[in-house]
Amino acid sequence: MSIRMSRKLTPSLPAWAAAPALGALLLSSAALPVSADEALADLVEQVAPSVVTVLASQNAAPRPTGAQPSPFEGTPFEEFFHQFGGPRGMPMPDSGPRQGLGSGFILDSEGYIVTNNHVVDGADRVTVRLSDDREFTAQVVGTDPLTDLALLRIEAGEALPAVSLGDSDAIRVGEDVVAVGNPFGLSSTVTTGIVSAKGRNISDGPYAEFIQTDAAINKGNSGGPLFNMAGQVVGVNSVIYSPSGGSVGLGFAVTSNIVDHVISDLREDGQVDRGWLGVSIQNLGADIAAALGLDQTTGALVSEVVADGPSDGTLRPGDVIVAFEGKPVRTSADLPRLVGATEAGTRASIRVMRDGKAQDIAVTIGTHQASAEVIPASADSPADAPGLGLTVAPLSAEARKGAGLDSDTGGVLITDIAPDGPAARAGLRPGDVILRLGGSDTISPAALAKALESEKTDPALMLINRGGNQIFLAVKIT
Repeated sequence: MSIRMSRKLTPSLPAWAAAPALGALLLSSAALPVSADEALADLVEQVAPSVVTVLASQNAAPRPTGAQPSPFEGTPFEEFFHQFGGPRGMPMPDSGPRQGLGSGFILDSEGYIVTNNHVVDGADRVTVRLSDDREFTAQVVGTDPLTDLALLRIEAGEALPAVSLGDSDAIRVGEDVVAVGNPFGLSSTVTTGIVSAKGRNISDGPYAEFIQTDAAINKGNSGGPLFNMAGQVVGVNSVIYSPSGGSVGLGFAVTSNIVDHVISDLREDGQVDRGWLGVSIQNLGADIAAALGLDQTTGALVSEVVADGPSDGTLRPGDVIVAFEGKPVRTSADLPRLVGATEAGTRASIRVMRDGKAQDIAVTIGTHQASAEVIPASADSPADAPGLGLTVAPLSAEARKGAGLDSDTGGVLITDIAPDGPAARAGLRPGDVILRLGGSDTISPAALAKALESEKTDPALMLINRGGNQIFLAVKIT
C-alpha cells in the first residue's frame, strides 16, 4: 500500500528523525513515495506533446441519398461496426466539402506520424495540428487498408517530440493503459482503462490483431495511441463497438508489433510487402481432429496447397501447422499474421502434425500467388453414394460454370443430398465439389465409390471446394 507523506513538517518529531543525516534522508522530497495519480500525470505530461490531431479534407461529389457514411466505410471494420448495431448514417447536406477528424502520434522526430487509414482515405488534403496548435500540411507516405494504418510526414523545420513503440506481446490482460486523442475534436483528451483482452480478430482482413480495452474511445480517437504505463505505444486505437456511436467500454487497438512491421515497410517504399506461404487454411474442429487421429484442436489445418507456390511439394492438405518460426499457431487466424510479417525469401521453419506425428519442415516464403494446377474432369455418369446420403455428378465445364467455380477445379459435384443422411449432418450442400475422401482423390464418381469402399476412419476426412474455397469436413460413413 502506498502512503503519502505531507511535505509540511509538524513541530514535534521523534528523536530518530531529528538526527541531521538520517533525518535529512528520510524527509527529503526524493524519498517521498509517488502516488499512482502522480505517476499517471507524469506519464501524460511526457507523452501528450507527441499526440496530434489529423484533419482530412475531401471535395465531395453530390450524394443522391443525402446520407453520411459510417466512419469505417471502406475499411475492414465496416461490417463489424454495423453487425453490432452501429448507425448506418444520418442526414447531411447533399454536396460540399467534407472534413474528417482523427488522431495520430509522432513516431519519429523527423516528422513521421502514424494514424488510421480510414482517417485519411480519399482525402484531397491532410493537415496535422500539433499539441501547441501549429498546423502543417501532411504528405501521405503510404497506407495499408488491411491493417487500417497510414504513415504521414510533416516538415516542421525542427525536431519534434516522439514516442516509441512497446512490445504488445508482452502486455498482459488486466494491465493499465492510457488513451490520448481528440474525441469529437476535444484535443489532448486522456482516458484510462485496462487491457480487456488480447488477440482479438474483428475484421475481414487476416493481417490485423487487436488489443481490446475499456478505456473510453470515441469518434475522433481513431489513429491515436494506446500507451502502457511506461509511456510506450502498445496499440493504435482503430474501432469501437457502439450501438449509439459513443463509447460503451469496448475499444480495439491494432497491436504495436503489427504497427512496427507495417510502418517500417511504408516508410521504406510506401507499400507493405507481405510473405506468402501458398496454402489455404482452416480451424481444426473436434470431429476433424478425430478424423486425423489427433487429440488436440489447436493449429491451422492446411486444406489446399497452391500449385507452384512456396509450399508445393513440402506441405500437403491435411497437415496441421502448430508453430511458425518457433511461435505457436493456436488458430488459423494466427498464421497469416506470422507469415505476412516474414520477409520474402526467408527460409522459415514450420512445425506440423502429419499422420499423427510432429515434423519440422522448412519452406522458403514467397510473395506472389502462382496459378492453380489444371485437373481434367472425368466423363463418368452421375452416381449415388449411399454411405454418404448424396448423389454426385462429373464436374463438366457446364457444371463448373453453373456452380460458379474456376475452370481448373477438379472433383465431383454434389447434386442432391438426403436431408437426414451423414452428408447433411456434416454440413455438405448441393453445389459442393468433393475433391478427396480420406487419402484418395475423388476426380470421378467411380473414384469416390472406390474411396468409400477402402475408407476405414470414422469419421472420415473429406476435402471439398465450396464457392472456390477449399475446406475440410468430417463425415461419418454409414
